[in-house]
Amino acid sequence: MAKQILVKPLITEKADLLTEDLGKYVFVVNKNANKVEVRGAVEKMYNVKVASVNTMIMPGKTKNRNTRSGVLRGTVSGFKKAVVTLKDGEEIDFFGEL
Repeated sequence: MAKQILVKPLITEKADLLTEDLGKYVFVVNKNANKVEVRGAVEKMYNVKVASVNTMIMPGKTKNRNTRSGVLRGTVSGFKKAVVTLKDGEEIDFFGEL
């Protein structure tokens, strides 16, 4: 079975600013995926031409939650994200026709 490379697009305020200003799109990707695989997956899925890919591994964070029985401590898993820059004139529409 082939591994899934693109997990989901990352829709945050910071990612939205990157998209509007610089034409960059942010994706959560498989931790074992490399830049070449990410480029191929984006080009195949969205039918666009990719200029460059930057990847980074985001560390996990600890979270605390107050409950009746006390404080629950846990961790949120780390993940790998990719910032994909498209060639001029290309764009991805995540929301389609809402």
